[in-house]
Amino acid sequence: MNEEKVLAEFGKTVQKARNDKGWSQEKLAEYSALDRTYVSSVERGQRNISLINIYKLATALEMNPGSLLQMNGGCDE
Repeated sequence: MNEEKVLAEFGKTVQKARNDKGWSQEKLAEYSALDRTYVSSVERGQRNISLINIYKLATALEMNPGSLLQMNGGCDE
């Protein structure tokens, strides 16, 4: 899987987790101490997110950080 696909798949995973909680991007941003525009760009696959920010998002979503990395497409290409 190429880098763009990895980022897009990760973004979809974050967006699904956020939607499952019924949260807006603004609410997730507030709970994770990130900017709403940053959350938006992550969800659109436009950000190569750092490990620290993955941890912040996962903590806000009450998830294990590793579960955000469980992507459907895999990373074997």
